[in-house]
Formats: sequence, C-alpha cells, structure tokens
Amino acid sequence: MIKKVVFFLTLVLCISSYGQKGNLENYQYIVVPNQFDFLKSIDKYQTSSLLKFLFEKKGFKVFLSSDKLPKDLEENRCLALFSEVKDESSMFSTKNLIEIKDCFGKILYTSKVGVSKFKDYKKAYHQAIRNAFDSMNDFNFRYDLSKTGNQTNEGLTASEIKKDTLVTAIKTMPMTTSMVDKENKLVTKNTKNSSFDAVLYAQAIDKGFQLINTKPEVVFVILNTARANVFILKDKNGILYKIDDQWVAEYYEGAKLIQQEFQIKF
Repeated sequence: MIKKVVFFLTLVLCISSYGQKGNLENYQYIVVPNQFDFLKSIDKYQTSSLLKFLFEKKGFKVFLSSDKLPKDLEENRCLALFSEVKDESSMFSTKNLIEIKDCFGKILYTSKVGVSKFKDYKKAYHQAIRNAFDSMNDFNFRYDLSKTGNQTNEGLTASEIKKDTLVTAIKTMPMTTSMVDKENKLVTKNTKNSSFDAVLYAQAIDKGFQLINTKPEVVFVILNTARANVFILKDKNGILYKIDDQWVAEYYEGAKLIQQEFQIKF
C-alpha cells in the first residue's frame, strides 16, 4: 500500500513540474485583469473591457478577474489562460504588448508590440492594444473539447495519459484513514465508516488556496496541479484529492502515512 502511495505522490509531483506545456487547445477560458499594472484605476480607459471584447470575438469564454467565475474554473484555475497587457511606451508613442500565461505564471505566448502615435490616452491605448492583438495571427484560439472531460487515451501524449491514469488509480485504490493516537501509535480506519467530519474553508492565494478551520487557523496550503480536484500539499510530502463528496489529505509525518478526510468549502 505504502509503495503505491509513494508512486502516486511522485507522479503528482512530476505533473506539477510538467504544468501546462502551452498546448492552447486544452484551455476553455481566458481571464483578463480588471486593472493593468501600468494604470492607476480599474478598467481605466476601458482597456480591460477592450481586451475582453477582442478575445470574445475569437471564441473564448472570457472573464474579468473581478467577475463571478464558473464552478469548474473556481475549483481549478488551471482550466484558464491569464492575459496581461505590458506597457513599453516612450515619450513620443504608446507601445503595448499582450502576454498569455498559464496558472503557474509561465508565459506561453507574447504578441508583437502594438504602437500608437495618438496623444489622447484612451485612443492611444486602444490603438496600441488592437495592433498588438492583430499581430497574434499564429495564436491558436480553437478550444478542443476532446482534450478535456471524458475521453479515451487515443491520440493523447504520454504525459496526458499519465495524468488520466493517476486520477483513475486514485479513485479505485483502497482507502484507509490513518491517524496518530495519544500514544503515538498508528490507528487505521476504513474511510467509508469514518466519523471524521472536519470542515475547512478555502481562501484563494497565488497558485492555490489556504484551508482555514473554524478557530480560525491555517491547516493546509494547497497548490494547483493540471488536474481538477488534485492539489499538492505545500511543505508536506503529500497530496489532497477528492473522492466522491469527501476530500482526502494524504501525507507523511516522518515514516508514518497520514490520511484524513475533510469537507472543504470553496
């Protein structure tokens, strides 16, 4: 059993380092900041609204960072691309470029620089952003539904097959809940009969969530992976994953394997 768990942990860590390799067909959503770094207020000069509009014209489901997100994207931010406008303006011209990043902050695509000579700020930013966007002719805007959801292994890469195999293996592996009692002995219970019913509350942070109990105190910090409902436990040798309606934290304390069930409110 322990050998199997070690294998799964190793595989998940490999997936995390693999991340999203820039295959843009795997993404359904794009998130646009409601305020770019070089501007002093939200959607100043309607720059965020403009970029959202341009992406929507290309067929993406686009959200501003302040929008209510769909449930699947709330649970796994790695389903989305994240866009950004960078400012490289000089004294005599407005210059902007567009960057596309994955959920880990890795830059997947950079447009050419769009230039405008307008002196009016709104006109200048709009023209520069449009020109940068128009240079993205080689950017693949097609979302391929067959790359996500229910699918077979046919046509997938080796890395994608490993990810699907991991999720299937986790769902079918025998589950036990191991906790340390007052005498520091390892106590094992079947999770299906477990009365462990702790509730944690998820607060979004960079690249993941922190899980808070009712005291309140931080119980775990979890980091996103490329798969829905599978997280890495930060600073612990373990993972968090979902089985049916329960979340299972599985990690090592020294040589002992700990498994705990939680209800988590995202």
